[in-house]
Amino acid sequence: MENIVLIGMPASGKSTAGILLAKAIGYGFIDCDLLIQSREKALLCDIIRDKGAEEFLRIEEDVNASLWAERCVIATGGSVIYGERAMRNLKKIGTVVYLKVSERELEKRLKNIFRRGVVMRTPGETIADLYAERIPLYERYADVTVDCEGCDVEQTVRRIAEATKK
Repeated sequence: MENIVLIGMPASGKSTAGILLAKAIGYGFIDCDLLIQSREKALLCDIIRDKGAEEFLRIEEDVNASLWAERCVIATGGSVIYGERAMRNLKKIGTVVYLKVSERELEKRLKNIFRRGVVMRTPGETIADLYAERIPLYERYADVTVDCEGCDVEQTVRRIAEATKK
């Protein structure tokens, strides 16, 4: 299957660049966060608040582990890398592209981390903590890494297309 699976920190551009990339290369587009919201009939932040981070991660893993697509750009949630079953499936159905952004850039981009529905597994966890915890996992699962530092969305789309030869 010729899918492109985007992983990375919240606000790295997975959804925004993903939509534009899909249009540019003639692929479909799937936003896994929207699949979760549709399944649960609630916003991500409300699911996390009402069911807790661990239950949210279980739901996210189930959705991503059962996903099947063909010729799509798939934007995952930033926490998808905590689910081994999900990542095995995503790697099986496509090329996993890690959109790499520095911690400093994320601090600028993330205005309201809780309203975005970002999974914080430990009370008081900071963006720096999240970054340190997740980066090794993104790097572990990535087939391709695209450095998005200082890029606007068009540059990000171009870099992903070049990296995946699309």
